[in-house]
Amino acid sequence: MPMNERDRPFAATFAPGLFAGRTVLITGGGGTINRGIGRGFASLGAQVALLGRTAATLEDAARELAAYGGRVLPLVADVERIDTLEAACRRCEEELGPIDVLVLGAAANFPAPAEQMSASGFSKVIDVDLKGSFNAARAAFSQLKRTRGSIIFVSATNSLMPFAFQCHVGAAKAGMDSLMRGLALEWGPHGIRCNSVLPGPIEETEGLGRLLTQEDVETLRDYVPIGRFGTVEDVAAVALFLASPAASLLTGVALIADGGQAFSGSAMVAEVMANP
Repeated sequence: MPMNERDRPFAATFAPGLFAGRTVLITGGGGTINRGIGRGFASLGAQVALLGRTAATLEDAARELAAYGGRVLPLVADVERIDTLEAACRRCEEELGPIDVLVLGAAANFPAPAEQMSASGFSKVIDVDLKGSFNAARAAFSQLKRTRGSIIFVSATNSLMPFAFQCHVGAAKAGMDSLMRGLALEWGPHGIRCNSVLPGPIEETEGLGRLLTQEDVETLRDYVPIGRFGTVEDVAAVALFLASPAASLLTGVALIADGGQAFSGSAMVAEVMANP
């Protein structure tokens, strides 16, 4: 298919067909960033399974990715229920082949001051982001062991520095990065590499629009050393690198992809987000 602007970073940086014959499963596959990661893998020849809870969203994303010529499989499952994940992984292997790359992108988020947050609200983010990541990794383990595959955690810079009204997300993402390192240690002897990508604010994502007003977005952008927020394609490129042979020595690594935004510190972010 003709290359468009969204494909350009992948075509300019990675060899055509780099992931031909490889199977990639992405949790939270209908989300903006995860869909972009799927587009990156599909454009480089991978077969892609998109896993999530909403069939219509997954089917829409699958139609987009299928235009690259590879097979794309939407899988309805819930990362909070390991039985549905195990069934989805079995179907993925039956229809696409064993999983070579697992992208853990399922996430929950909402802004809330800690003193107003319910216990169930806090638990929901932990259950989806952290426990859901473990559930998916555990469900895919036997296939990843056979393929000597790679796991990529889609974390966030919240894991390194606190953001106001995001203590639940920070706790979940820090847990994900710790889990990533633990699995890198335990599963490394099986040939499985585990790494995280930590995006900062990403343009044109639902999360950015939910957390900040447009005025706040413009203010926050001024503090980014490179002068811009990241794009979905930027995050996808990091994921592609981590899954590629160029990163064959990397495991237990958390790559920050925020243009240096974290250098400005928590106090600045808290000031910008003063009115959730």
